Amino acid sequence: MASPAQQLPPGWAAEWDQNAQRYLFIETATGRTQWEPPFSDAESINPVPSASPPPAASHHGKRRQYAAGQTQAYYGSETVVPPGPGYGPAPTQPGQQQPQLFTPGLSGDGQFAQQQVGAQPGQAPYYAPAQAEPEYINAPGFGQGGAYQQPGVGALADQFSQMNMAQKGLRLFTTNLLAAPPDPLELHRPPPDIVLPPNSCLSNSPFANADSSYQRCTVNAIPTSHSLLQKSKLPLGLVITPYRSIKEGDEPVPLVTDTVIARCRRCRTYINPYVQFIDGGNRWRCCMCSMSNEVPQLFDWDQVRNQPGDRWARAELNHGVVEFVAPTEYMVRPPQPAVYVFLIDVSHNAIQSGMVATATRTILENLDRIPNEDNRTKVAFVAFDTSLHFFSLPAGSPDSSMLVVSDIDDVFLPKPTDLLVNLTESRPAIENLLSRLNDMFQDNHTIGSALGPALQAAFKLMAHIGGKIQVLSASLPSIGAGALKNREDPKVLGTSKESALLQAASPFYKTFAIECSRAQVSVDMFLFSSGYQDVATLACLPHYTAGHTYFYPAFNASRTEDAIKFAHEFGEVLAMPIMLEAVMRVRASKNLRMSAFHGNFFVRSTDLLAMPSVPQDLSYAIEIQIEDNITAPFVVLQTAVLHTTCYGERRIRVITTALPTTNNLSEIFASADQVAIATLLSNKAVERSLTHKLEDARDAVFNKMVEILSAYKASMTAAGAGASAQLAISENLKMLPVLLLGLLKNVGIRQSAQIPPDLRAYAQCLLTALPSQLLIPYIYPTFYSLHNMPPECGTVGEHGIIMPQPLPLTSERLERHGLFLIEDGQTIFLWVGRDAVPQLITDVFNLPNYEVLRGGKTTLPVLDNPFSQRVNAVIQKTREMRRGVYYPHLYVVKEDGEPPLRLWALSCLIQDRADVLPSYQQFISQLRDKVNGSSY
Repeated sequence: MASPAQQLPPGWAAEWDQNAQRYLFIETATGRTQWEPPFSDAESINPVPSASPPPAASHHGKRRQYAAGQTQAYYGSETVVPPGPGYGPAPTQPGQQQPQLFTPGLSGDGQFAQQQVGAQPGQAPYYAPAQAEPEYINAPGFGQGGAYQQPGVGALADQFSQMNMAQKGLRLFTTNLLAAPPDPLELHRPPPDIVLPPNSCLSNSPFANADSSYQRCTVNAIPTSHSLLQKSKLPLGLVITPYRSIKEGDEPVPLVTDTVIARCRRCRTYINPYVQFIDGGNRWRCCMCSMSNEVPQLFDWDQVRNQPGDRWARAELNHGVVEFVAPTEYMVRPPQPAVYVFLIDVSHNAIQSGMVATATRTILENLDRIPNEDNRTKVAFVAFDTSLHFFSLPAGSPDSSMLVVSDIDDVFLPKPTDLLVNLTESRPAIENLLSRLNDMFQDNHTIGSALGPALQAAFKLMAHIGGKIQVLSASLPSIGAGALKNREDPKVLGTSKESALLQAASPFYKTFAIECSRAQVSVDMFLFSSGYQDVATLACLPHYTAGHTYFYPAFNASRTEDAIKFAHEFGEVLAMPIMLEAVMRVRASKNLRMSAFHGNFFVRSTDLLAMPSVPQDLSYAIEIQIEDNITAPFVVLQTAVLHTTCYGERRIRVITTALPTTNNLSEIFASADQVAIATLLSNKAVERSLTHKLEDARDAVFNKMVEILSAYKASMTAAGAGASAQLAISENLKMLPVLLLGLLKNVGIRQSAQIPPDLRAYAQCLLTALPSQLLIPYIYPTFYSLHNMPPECGTVGEHGIIMPQPLPLTSERLERHGLFLIEDGQTIFLWVGRDAVPQLITDVFNLPNYEVLRGGKTTLPVLDNPFSQRVNAVIQKTREMRRGVYYPHLYVVKEDGEPPLRLWALSCLIQDRADVLPSYQQFISQLRDKVNGSSY
């Protein structure tokens, strides 16, 4: 056998790993380790493991450790490192040659485009003293379509056939977190590849596995045993967004219209690309339980052309996400129409804030957008303060009449008909009512809210059909069933008792929600209070009925920005195509079991999730347990959602993901999906903060990161159990620590005595409901430098508006003459440095200088100059690029402006230290100390 020392290229060392019985290769300049040799003759160096190690002379006795500043050579070749203090080569002195920077840019909806790189800090080509601009270079490491490739991919690919791990295509690269600062571009890369064994799929379709935006697993190679999973310490779970919105350019979900649905007789799995046809194609073997099933007679018949069809062209054998039109046996009753009951608070607060006027105008403007293709949609309007106000809306007449029920202790409907009416038939009366409703209560001085009785009335109106209750409430429910008291106590904030404020104060709402769920009634809450509103309690209704909570603290429609935000979001919710009377079940291959469920639904039986409606872009997280050793070469996870469309058709959406199994720990780490893990841990943290304490939730997140790092160090590095000056993690998980730091600093679970309970409760609603595409920026915001962005940023490129390169989340990147954008999907901050030149202020804000600029919520003018138009285009794209109905507010933040607003914006820069919360470097040091401490 050849000695590796004789074959290694310069800059590499080899070390024999006693546990793995193979060589570990170390790049001496960076300390980066990998199992594969950095040359072609792989077989001759890593032999079949044997008991006798090679002679000691063939490897270094001790790994060399290098500090962050000593890894400059590494930055130039393999890692995308942003410029600036602490993140790479130090800024050059005047006269020195600028270092070349290799940085990919972003364009389109999270896709990569090869584009130019922004100027170095201090080199604002547009708004600062002119300097030579750096040479712009296309980014290495990104292949066609933006797929990230490791350096030297061509050469490495040639070796694949010879490598141990290459058989499955998952290669493990180790990163030292102490020397590799977070790179925001990492989060835009696709999850690790799912590399299935040969012939596991019937089809060679690229869509045979569900896209990760519908369903993604925390690991893309499933451990064959529970003990192996425990050894990795990685959580095993599934993140599902069954009804993600379809944007321009997205593949629509294929629809199977012939009602021929093949399912396994034993486990009820739907036929999919991973089954096997046997017995001459007359039978198929289930990929979950191996049961042999007959192929339905009409499976190979084209019912449209009335002739034999091509089996291999069927959508369910080529697509991981498919929708079936369900035959009558899938219906307990005829498909229900879409029903909307609007509960509108008309108390003094609601009228004065302008909420009622804005809401009624929005409904009026969006009547044509409410799903009503078949003219079956029904609507009702109930106004409430301390009494209930019903509206009779006779068909064909423009007149409406109001019926007041003051008895809120025993709610009844004052009229059997004309309250819940057909939207099309009663359109004139509905339009008339909406145009007059605000004026009818203009002088209402009643203070108080009978929300509970109003909900009971809405339930009586629609319980026989089901549908959606849209609640618009501007004050704390104060009388009747479900009355709440103000329990906001500043002395409790920041203490162990704070979690009590995040739990429901009254059992009424949960009990009522479960009743709604049984009757297929879903509730959306729009909350507007200027004072305490107990979001934690009211959010129970959407939580158990698969609805959504929207919160507009201190709403005032006289501020144009408030009115536009609410009108946009409410209008989008009304126009959303909803899925009604739905049930969801996740099936998995033998020895896998769904063990815990997180999200907005009610668990009806052990694994059947009841969802009276399924809103678009609502996410669910499910934990998976390995019950016994898995012997199959791959496993299949299948989510099925049976629902009624708002157009009266019963359908089943089936989402199938196949994942390889492995008994190799390195493959499990190499396949881990950091975005899915962060999403699952966000859900678990919120649940723990409610069942235990906020502090317990934070500890659980921190300890999980320590466990993963400790497991990786013990199993995957040469340091093993000893103390190490490095903090190693696999390349594909290197953003997980900063994501979890962002979660720990999120309003939902952050350690603070300053966060009002309503804001914290709403943040927790978002943490458990947002799809990964929205959740990740919510815990790890996006940060752009606008004053020196390349000239093409903000203009239309191949994939839409070209966005600037995101910066690391640290205030070290803020410049006193600069203009920066920070956003988390819910809020956009425009940070203006105090030394910003007057020309910049004029071009962006149409004001003479920085001194006259006012901070706060604003709408940016679109001015007749290219820079203003580009900045507005970036802001507009930021509002549109993600899924969901949200329309983030824009705040102008002056560097020396109001401290609360300034601190709020700076809290998004999560890599900085804030109050008692550590900076990223301190957090990494804490993790290293824990990992080393636990292994002495």
